[in-house]
Amino acid sequence: MRQPYYDSILLIERLHRHFLEVLKVELDRLGMQDINNVQSLILYNIGDDELTVGELTARGYYLGSNVSYNVKKMHENGYLTQERSPHDRRSVRVRLSDKGLLLRDRISELFARQVDALDRNGLAAGELANANDTMRKLERFWTSSLSYGAYVAPGTQ
Repeated sequence: MRQPYYDSILLIERLHRHFLEVLKVELDRLGMQDINNVQSLILYNIGDDELTVGELTARGYYLGSNVSYNVKKMHENGYLTQERSPHDRRSVRVRLSDKGLLLRDRISELFARQVDALDRNGLAAGELANANDTMRKLERFWTSSLSYGAYVAPGTQ
């Protein structure tokens, strides 16, 4: 079990890096030099929502420590609009600008092309669903490990 677990950890990281590279290639293809792949993924995940920077992290849309920097750069480059919360002046809410919405739509088109290509290349939706179920179990295991210091199987306490 040790080797498959370790292999999974490495594969998850490698898949994430490959996915970010796919986004970078798409941005290059579109001639977009003022946003990077990580920022474009944050932008895509914001979608039609209006969120605070804290909500971006809490919802799992962004995992890095420099989310504020990326939000600032996307605002400076016209992809996001920012507005101070009327109820808490320390809190800033962000949403996609028209330029951000256009890029979000382009990324959606990329995902649609990829879904079609996956199907043509023999990776069925059921296989992805099974992989997702496994990754969710691993996520719950890691979350439980963080919460309780060590994983405790249900019903074994």
